[in-house]
Amino acid sequence: MTGLGGLNPSEGALVLGLVQQQVPVVNEPADVRATAEKVAGMVKAAKAGLPNLDLVVFPEYSLHGLNPKSWARDDMLCDLDGPEVQLLRDACAGSSVWGCFSLMEPNPDGAPYNSGIIVDDTGEIVLYYRKMHPMVPLEPWEPGDLGIPVCDGPAGSKLALLICHDGMLPEMAREAAYKGANVILRTAGYTDPIRHTWQATNQVNAFTNLAYTASVALTGADSTGIWSIGEAMICDVEGKVIEHGDNSPDRIVTGEVIPSRADQARRTWGVENNIYQLGHRGYVAVQGGAQDCPYTYMQDLVEQRYRVPWEDEVEITDGTSMGFGPPRKPGADRDTSRRDAPRQTPG
Repeated sequence: MTGLGGLNPSEGALVLGLVQQQVPVVNEPADVRATAEKVAGMVKAAKAGLPNLDLVVFPEYSLHGLNPKSWARDDMLCDLDGPEVQLLRDACAGSSVWGCFSLMEPNPDGAPYNSGIIVDDTGEIVLYYRKMHPMVPLEPWEPGDLGIPVCDGPAGSKLALLICHDGMLPEMAREAAYKGANVILRTAGYTDPIRHTWQATNQVNAFTNLAYTASVALTGADSTGIWSIGEAMICDVEGKVIEHGDNSPDRIVTGEVIPSRADQARRTWGVENNIYQLGHRGYVAVQGGAQDCPYTYMQDLVEQRYRVPWEDEVEITDGTSMGFGPPRKPGADRDTSRRDAPRQTPG
């Protein structure tokens, strides 16, 4: 039950609007500005159309589109304090609604960052995140260096943001939940080949962490004719899909979640309270449960010696197969030419 898509919000509800935005065609800096104006206009229209709306979520690449030819240009990037982001902040403040947005931002020390922000209903940026796991070998972005932040949101929510491929790694959603997130947002630019795994991971991330997940991708085609999936989804703490969109361009899929229900499940469930039980193994037999770390890959990551048994046989370890130049070595000068590649399926 989602209160007829948020029309009749329940007590304690967070009403979400997930925007299946049409893939923007972005070739020049003026296109970025025009797209930002469109996004700001959609924020205002969404709130006017659904006054109960608390948070409107736009997909990854919603300002910059999916053409790597434009990614390669510094004049197409957006600063966090730049005019495009200010447009979005003003739209949230003017409509008294929260917003989640995507931007590609410059990085003087390497490749640009693929970033996301959450803006509150006064226009303040309350969460700032850089994508941790670019979809290699298809994306040229610098790996994020801000960790996975969590912020307080409306209706008792604690919000986290994962960007597209981030959600394919279970450790990402687990880290967000471990920091307290009870609503995990996921924004994406995925195209059709990823449809099934998109759905499966959204559901698994919800259930294994007793969190709501709310996810949305771009949709429609750009000049290539390749369609992005849209596929807005809201999943409850049992991993059940409670709202599911389609691939209609610019459709806003709405629904409610009850953050307190996630909080309650984490505190009162015995069976399948997995995020607690991960660190309290077998507490029926052992008081407090075993709290060691039996996972070799975790230990190796901490020691910076992560290495899979087939490490030497992995065939693709950089972006050259996709037309990117060789990656820079740590500390080397920036090389923007490595960002220029044919249109693929970013995530």
